[in-house]
Amino acid sequence: MSCIYITLFLVTMLIIAQQNEACFRQDFLLKYKNRTEQDEIETRENLNRLLLENVLPAHVAGLFVGENKKNEDLYYKSYDCVCVMFASVPDFKEFYTECDINKEGLECLRLLNEIIADFDELLSKPKFSGVEKIKTIGSTYMAAAGLSGMLGQENNQDKDRQQAQIGIMVEFAIALIGKLDGINRHSFNSFRLRVGINHGPVIAGVIGARKPQYDIWGNTVNVASRMESTGELGKIQVTEETFDVLKKLGYSCECRGFINVKGKGELKTFFVCTDMSKQQGMGLS
Repeated sequence: MSCIYITLFLVTMLIIAQQNEACFRQDFLLKYKNRTEQDEIETRENLNRLLLENVLPAHVAGLFVGENKKNEDLYYKSYDCVCVMFASVPDFKEFYTECDINKEGLECLRLLNEIIADFDELLSKPKFSGVEKIKTIGSTYMAAAGLSGMLGQENNQDKDRQQAQIGIMVEFAIALIGKLDGINRHSFNSFRLRVGINHGPVIAGVIGARKPQYDIWGNTVNVASRMESTGELGKIQVTEETFDVLKKLGYSCECRGFINVKGKGELKTFFVCTDMSKQQGMGLS
């Protein structure tokens, strides 16, 4: 009987040991699976964030990924002073043709892509870190300065900083003109940039849950667009309010006079003397 009891005891202990080993193995596999899934989720979120940051500002993209994402909510913020720029290449419309020589317009689009890509490259410079590309509309490049990512400080920027943003935007426009001149030299073209700049209050927001687009709205944006469309090739046209700021910053401007702006009536505008601007530098770097 003693041998039987001992045998039963050993068999029982063996069964318990096997069960414990199976539980430990299952627990390990479950933890490993959870850790792997978590790593995959983090990788997917990081990839989504990188993709979103290509179409949204970094401080906005973070709201659309992770556990606290708010894709279904309308994102918007008000800013009391943002400098808006429209820069277009009007000659590109005449340049674009669809024929066998340029592969039904493909080569024309390739050149436009090179122009826009070179413009985008300027945004990586520390000097223009405060400039945010909004979008491109055909051959028109839209950007803004002053869309701060600091929460709660959009309406409390100091005046000097606001004015500096306007100077930075003018320097960015001058850099765009320089980039286009370089492209003209190696592509044997004669494109010229037409730029319009204005500053004031705007509302920024994201429209759409799928393919979301970050954009800005307001009278400031409309007037900046009019400054571009009513401007002249190779020149930067600004409103009188923006001229007053540029004058304080040391920029030289030429008064164009009053022009009829659709929906706004007669507006007094100015052309920025770009050569003077290049010499000044304004210490914005």
